[in-house]
Amino acid sequence: MDMSLVAAIMAAKAGAVQQQVATSVLKSNLDSQKSAVETLLGGAQQTLSLANVGAGVGGNLNISA
Repeated sequence: MDMSLVAAIMAAKAGAVQQQVATSVLKSNLDSQKSAVETLLGGAQQTLSLANVGAGVGGNLNISA
């Protein structure tokens, strides 16, 4: 077998492994971001009810900063 062909096959396999690792890392990052957003939002059920908070909580929110 020609050495350049062997080198090309090895490079292709290394590229495939790098792609798999990158995909795995990307999925992990997306899962982590999803978890962070869900934590910040408090879940859909909790955001719909402010019955258990004190008076004035959630009334004013300054988003300009």
